[in-house]
Amino acid sequence: MNQTIIKPLRSELLTGLTRAIPVMLGYLTVGFAYGILAQNAGLSLFNGILMSVVVYAGSAQLIGAGMFAMAAHPLSIIATTFIVNLRHMLMSAAISPNLKRWNKIELSIFGFELTDETFALHSTTFSRVHPSKTSLFTSNFVSQCSWIIGTILGMLAGSLIPDIRPFGLDFVLSAMFIALIFMQLKNNRQVAVILIAGLSAMLLKMAGVTHWNVIIATLVAATAGTLIEAAAPKAGES
Repeated sequence: MNQTIIKPLRSELLTGLTRAIPVMLGYLTVGFAYGILAQNAGLSLFNGILMSVVVYAGSAQLIGAGMFAMAAHPLSIIATTFIVNLRHMLMSAAISPNLKRWNKIELSIFGFELTDETFALHSTTFSRVHPSKTSLFTSNFVSQCSWIIGTILGMLAGSLIPDIRPFGLDFVLSAMFIALIFMQLKNNRQVAVILIAGLSAMLLKMAGVTHWNVIIATLVAATAGTLIEAAAPKAGES
């Protein structure tokens, strides 16, 4: 193959891999936690891995494995995971303006591997540069590979580690989101919104709102962010 093609392609592959490293590290550990939960829930190694290949949605897989362990009806599992994953419609809508020239096959493949974390990664990337398709697909592919590898390792180790909480693996996803959020910070207004969201969630939980505190805090922070943005002076204004 012509060297003029190989070098740019290699650079784009490396760029996509490098950008995905934070997600990959998080997915290895969270995938490991899912694998342990799936194994303890009674899922076979094949079915546990198949979920990471076909479903590839952390929250849906964790919820699905938990409901499977409780012998929930299959329709209940399907309905619950469907509702949980409705947020993907919003993520796809938010990122779609950057993919206007893509064909349907490319959009389908990209959409299949779009997760909360890769969405945050791509949103950050699009706000700075216009990345190549190769780098974007590489980031998605290596992220899912990390999730699958973590799943395999977790399911193999599931019988040895019945509870993941002492190892802090249940906090890995939160830690990864914190890292991704800091990558997107541009000004003090965004920092203020983050602080409002965090403090609201904590205060609501302390007040006894344990099931809806995050959702309510999100609405409060989003409203505050809109008001702060509207009150902020526009560029060029004195």
